[in-house]
Amino acid sequence: MSLLAIENLSLQIGDTDILHDVGLSVTPGQIVAITGESGSGKSMTALSVMGLLPRGAKATGQIKLDGTDILQTAERDLCQMRGNAMGMVFQEPMTALNPVQTIGAQVAETILVHEKTTKADAHERAARMLERVGLKVAPTRYPHELSGGQRQRVVIAMAIALRPKLLIADEPTTALDVTTQARILDLLKDLVQDFDMGLLLITHDLAVVADIADKIVVMQKGRVVETGPTQDLLANMQHLYTKALFEASGHQVDLPDNTAVRTGSVQLLYAKHIVRDYALPRKSLLGSRPAFRALDDVSFHIDHGERVGLVGESGCGKSTLTCAILGLEDVQGGEIRLDGEPVFSAGSNLAVRRKMQVVFQDPYGSFNPRHRVDRLITEPFHLLENPPTGMARDTAISKALQDVGLSPDDAGKYIHEFSGGQRQRIAIARALIIAPELIIFDEAVSALDVSVRAQVLDLIADLCRKRPLAYLFISHDLSVVRTVTDRVMVMQAGQIVEQGATEEVFVNPQHPYTQTLIAAAPKLPELPYAVETI
Repeated sequence: MSLLAIENLSLQIGDTDILHDVGLSVTPGQIVAITGESGSGKSMTALSVMGLLPRGAKATGQIKLDGTDILQTAERDLCQMRGNAMGMVFQEPMTALNPVQTIGAQVAETILVHEKTTKADAHERAARMLERVGLKVAPTRYPHELSGGQRQRVVIAMAIALRPKLLIADEPTTALDVTTQARILDLLKDLVQDFDMGLLLITHDLAVVADIADKIVVMQKGRVVETGPTQDLLANMQHLYTKALFEASGHQVDLPDNTAVRTGSVQLLYAKHIVRDYALPRKSLLGSRPAFRALDDVSFHIDHGERVGLVGESGCGKSTLTCAILGLEDVQGGEIRLDGEPVFSAGSNLAVRRKMQVVFQDPYGSFNPRHRVDRLITEPFHLLENPPTGMARDTAISKALQDVGLSPDDAGKYIHEFSGGQRQRIAIARALIIAPELIIFDEAVSALDVSVRAQVLDLIADLCRKRPLAYLFISHDLSVVRTVTDRVMVMQAGQIVEQGATEEVFVNPQHPYTQTLIAAAPKLPELPYAVETI
């Protein structure tokens, strides 16, 4: 008997059709994965099950959870079901956590809302549940004191505090590094087995799906286009869209050879013995302030035209190093030079800064939504001594947009009018418009679905064909780093523990930490046939 049965689910928001006759089922102890591109309807299906649809939404069909039709259930009864019968884990844990409440109190609150029990008993049960999800920190800690993986464990503890029959996990590992991702997935599998609950996993990562799911549901434009047991579906994919998703997941970028560019090249960027400490709170009133060493004697270089990757777990120092390279944070020891000039020279050196640009993980968060694209991508002009004006400015804008595969007509639009992939293209256009010598890609594709990610990576490769582009590519996705870099550096606890030619490091890693990272990365299964795509 099915725990969750969705039949002929259709959804409209205003005049827009979102879902069309969606059907799927989950049994107790089963892991069902919904996969597809952004906008395919995955999250809206999950929100329909939880009864959390936005105002103006009209759903038809049936969503039965243990025999109860969600669409016919009053909101008061749904409030009782949420937490008791079903729980949900969202992609970004910080949006689901109260920043001014301890993690123990937040898990206990879930218990107190649904059960008549004492606060002491609720807090005791909350502490046990935090231990059950493998969180080895005190319940008195606050969300901001935890890492991304630890916060995700707290959210999972909240969702399963009352042992619901169904757990929905919406992209629970997207923003996590490979080792943390592996631990969270192992935790979810263990919870399904221990509690005999059903798990509806929403993800665009087919490598994750292949490893954890019992059944796969593929969605495209609000419809289920293919479904079946994981191994059967992967061994015999029928729909062209499914094949296209699989191909995009393992997409290999045709990165142009830059041997000729680098022959006889000199160092573009070099960092020597970099040290960066952060002061910690005093443990006593009169005691000295301890320090946390985020960067510990870091040394490396990037040549002109060289594509270098930087990988490591969250908290290893990647972001701190990025800020130091960009001149946003000073360092206590060592030096960083670009083209022989110091990055820090009585503050940030603008003459050096104009030679560097950065593309961030969240393009929407790095743009002012009130400004049009033409103003957004010309923000780096303030670094120039004589920024172009008039017709020269318009020409620069048009060229930058065309270089990233967009139209000059897009210059007059606002950022909300674009998809996630298009926004990232605009971010790259902004980085390229002043022709920098070095671009830093900081998790630039981690928030994109596999199809859009493949397009952005192909764009980077195409830009490398047009110009001698040097970049530092920072990512927790090892498969991406492997295909878009010439050389890779591995960072652990503020130190670079291994570096070398990318393929050599991946094929024959020397450091135990590198070996652990590569082993933890999810891998697509080998198919006995060639995948034909659209």
